[in-house]
Amino acid sequence: MLTARQIDELATELHRSEQSRVQVEHFSRRFPGMTVDDGYQVARAWVAMKIAEGRQVRGHKIGLTSRAMQISSQIDEPDFGTLLDDMFFEAGDIPIERFIAPRVEVELAFVLRHKLQGEQVSVEEVLAATEYVTPAIEIIDARIEQIDRHSKAMRKVQDTISDNAANAGIILAGHKVHPREVDLPWCGAILRQNGVVEETGLAAGVQGHPAVGVAWLARKLAPWGECLQPGQVVLAGSFTRPVAARRGDRFDADYGRLGRFQFQFV
Repeated sequence: MLTARQIDELATELHRSEQSRVQVEHFSRRFPGMTVDDGYQVARAWVAMKIAEGRQVRGHKIGLTSRAMQISSQIDEPDFGTLLDDMFFEAGDIPIERFIAPRVEVELAFVLRHKLQGEQVSVEEVLAATEYVTPAIEIIDARIEQIDRHSKAMRKVQDTISDNAANAGIILAGHKVHPREVDLPWCGAILRQNGVVEETGLAAGVQGHPAVGVAWLARKLAPWGECLQPGQVVLAGSFTRPVAARRGDRFDADYGRLGRFQFQFV
C-alpha cells in the first residue's frame, strides 16, 4: 500500500502533467506493490486538488467494460473515474491543446433524476432513477505514458485508475430519450473519421446492457459512503475501440434514431 505522502506526490505529478501536456512514467513500475485501491486513492487525491481550484463534480465514467479489455488488464470488473465541469464540450470545435494524446470512444450517457445509493442497486433501479439517456462521446487521454520508456511494457490497470480512468473530455449530443422508450442493448452507432467508417458497435457490448455498469458503479461507491446524485451524468462505457485523434480530424457520430452530430479537433 502507498503511504499518504506517496499518494499526494503521485496526484501532484498527474496534475502537473495535465497542465504541461508532458506524460509521466508508470507509477506501477516505480511502486511494484501498488494496488488497485492505491490507484483509486491517487485519483481521488488528484480530483480533490482540482475541486480545491474551483472545479465541480458533474458525474462519473465507467471504463474497461468489455470482457476483452478486462482480460487484457488482468481484472474482473470495470474501473471508474470522475467527470468535472471543465471536461464537457459542445459538438463542434474541440481544442486539441487541452489534451496530450486524445482518443475518441462511442458511448451512452445516463442523466439521473433520482439518487442511486447502496450495495444492492439493480438495473431496474437504474432505469427508474434515470431522467434520460443520450449519445455521448468520451475523449480519453493519458497523463501516464502508455508504453514505459524503460521496459517498453504497457501500463497497468493501477496506472489507468490513478489517471482518473483516462478520462479527459465528454460531448453530449443527439436526442434525449427515456431509458424505457428504447431497447438500450440494441442502440448502435457508426463513427466516421474524416469520412471513413472507423468503428461501429452496439451498446450490448457494454456488459450486455449499458445500465449494468451504472448499477455496478452505485454499488462500488457505497462502501465509500458515496452515491450517484440527481443531475449527475454517468458514462456507461464504450462499445467501440478508441480512435486516435489529431489536429484537423473531423468526426461524425451517427446513432441512428438517437441522432447524429459532428465535431472536429482544432
